[in-house]
Amino acid sequence: MGSLPLPLNQYSYPNARRDNSVVDDFHGITIPDPYRWRSHNTYFYFHNSGLQPHNVLYMQNGFHAGAQPHLLLDPNALSPDGSVSLTAVSVSQHADFLAYGLSSSGTDWVTINIMRIQDKHLLPHTLSWVKFSSISWTHDTKGFFYSRYPAPKEGQLVDAGTETNTNLYHELYYHFLGTDQSQDILCWRDPQNPEYRFRASVSDDGRYIIMYIEQGCDPVNKLYYCDMSELTNGLQGFGNKQEEEDPHAHATMLPFVKLVDTFDAQFQYVANDDTVFTFLTNKNAPKYKLVRVDLKEPINSWFDVIHESERDVLESACAVNGNQVIVSYLSDVKYVVQVRDLETGCLQHLLPIDIGTVNGISARRQDSIFFFGFSSFLSPGIVYQCDLGTQAPVIKIFREIVVPGFDRSQFHANQVFVASKDGTKIPMFIVARKDISLDGSHPCLLYGYGGFNVSVTPCFSVSRIVLARHLGCVLSIANIRGGGEYGEEWHKAGSLAKKQNCFDDFISAAEYLVSVGYTQPAKLCIEGGSNGGLLVAACINQRPDLFGCALAHVGVMDMLRFHKFTIGLFRVLVLYICITITFISDRGYYSGHAWTSEFGCSEKEEEFHWLIKYSPLHNVRRPWEEFGGGSIQYPSTMLLTADHDDRVVPLHSLKLLATMQYVLSTSMKQSPQTNPIIARIECKAGHGAGRSMQKIIEEAADRYGFMAKVLEAHWIE
Repeated sequence: MGSLPLPLNQYSYPNARRDNSVVDDFHGITIPDPYRWRSHNTYFYFHNSGLQPHNVLYMQNGFHAGAQPHLLLDPNALSPDGSVSLTAVSVSQHADFLAYGLSSSGTDWVTINIMRIQDKHLLPHTLSWVKFSSISWTHDTKGFFYSRYPAPKEGQLVDAGTETNTNLYHELYYHFLGTDQSQDILCWRDPQNPEYRFRASVSDDGRYIIMYIEQGCDPVNKLYYCDMSELTNGLQGFGNKQEEEDPHAHATMLPFVKLVDTFDAQFQYVANDDTVFTFLTNKNAPKYKLVRVDLKEPINSWFDVIHESERDVLESACAVNGNQVIVSYLSDVKYVVQVRDLETGCLQHLLPIDIGTVNGISARRQDSIFFFGFSSFLSPGIVYQCDLGTQAPVIKIFREIVVPGFDRSQFHANQVFVASKDGTKIPMFIVARKDISLDGSHPCLLYGYGGFNVSVTPCFSVSRIVLARHLGCVLSIANIRGGGEYGEEWHKAGSLAKKQNCFDDFISAAEYLVSVGYTQPAKLCIEGGSNGGLLVAACINQRPDLFGCALAHVGVMDMLRFHKFTIGLFRVLVLYICITITFISDRGYYSGHAWTSEFGCSEKEEEFHWLIKYSPLHNVRRPWEEFGGGSIQYPSTMLLTADHDDRVVPLHSLKLLATMQYVLSTSMKQSPQTNPIIARIECKAGHGAGRSMQKIIEEAADRYGFMAKVLEAHWIE
């Protein structure tokens, strides 16, 4: 018998993966079997044949020969006018159940329904008053975590989505399948901080609940966790009845541990091995990095796995294939995708992709195969399937969109860097016909956003390609400060006291397009939505002579009172159809009183003076008096809003419309303002998300028809 080379207690054994959700019941005795991993090869994806009002959810059992997709949920059958949309989906661990959220008329309020996947049977109980919520199943498939607000008291009920009051006292719940919502487990709330919002996710191993606490719209959050294996009686043990009439009533909540208890950085869960967690964070890293911490030693065990890049922004990280991680970087507003070692952070593979946008990375740690979407200005959309089970990654097309009659070789997309007022170089993409002559004769559409750390990246737009192909229009996107294109420093350079930088950047981009010869002021249209609507309105106030047309969608126009109305998930308003085959993903930014971290608040004197200088509603002037030139007037302007917009309530656009029409026209007998100032108000629609294809097409036709008319752009066959 051989001798042991080391004392027995000095051996380090490999950490075999455990699945604590696998438990058998033998005659009433539960027997765990953590090393019997279940394998589920059911794939879920959305598809739109082209003109369907909403994308349809399909499922497919593997990719073997003969595997066929099956329709699982068609939201187009839920309403005759397409006003009901599918806003969220979550599949249980073993693909037994689907929880999905429905929204009516574009509102942010969601009702959660539950379907048994095998026979598409709908469970009888629905969950109401849900807003800003993830849906995260526990691995035992007994239920899921979600977030909601208290139900309105009797007499306070209104048409959801048309209210203007703020939402307070967000709460985190757990719903058991087969029970009424009134029996749901209250997991967390904070009556002392009514503006806090909570969302939860279950760790990949099924052991931990990870709770994110957010307050404003800055990329920061607190992070708590709860070890469900330490709950003596499980979640059922917290099923005490709440006093629903008192939102401040005491309740026994889950024993969360506070891992991060300050709002000074963002932390997003990536993976964990037992108590060792990996997070994506901007803690002391404005361009983000990957860090690791052991929950057993949370004070001194933090260390960097992937260091912050000097120039590129680490956008996302997804664990895959055991000990690998897919990371995507934004490099000068172009995506780079890498495969790295999850433990060491070392680069293993650089995936070959064109210049464009990577979205919807869908991966599971136990799988070697993952998917990601791609699109660009001239590529309608591709979903790639990548296999890491071989020595080198194998990438192939899973689905691809083809636009009949579109020849991408006729167009050219290039990137320029424009000097802003203070000398900062601002990236801008320009898409035009290859044979274009720079004589200033072309209609041009300039789009911008510039806020909330949001990056505007290359994406295909059917409607805009129509403009380029049939109106000879030049398309341009300015990546101005306030966005996330270069990390948090770029964002901060266009927020709060520095918000004017956004307008200066956008104006400089417009001046460049004119000076180079792409267009002239009378042929230049600017467009933006949400925060971008504010951008457009502020720019026509400051430089009405520079533009021939302005399209401002659902803009924040009253900067002195915006914090008094609602609170909504502030997404980038997508003004174009990017891809009709997508994997499930979600990203958003909050609104209402939460915007004060982005703009400031008029109730503070110093911040009032920031806001009053550019607030669109309060800076409408008669340019023929302001600039001393009788021929200068406001460009032709269309303000777009919707009756159920509970993110940026319609009063913003309506008050600005009335103010502009009064100041520029109706208050004068003979006004030099001959360019039209009009509005388009959509009915049974919200901020933009969830609109049917018909509404999208109708609105595009209206706004771009208006643009073509006032810019005197003519149809080219």
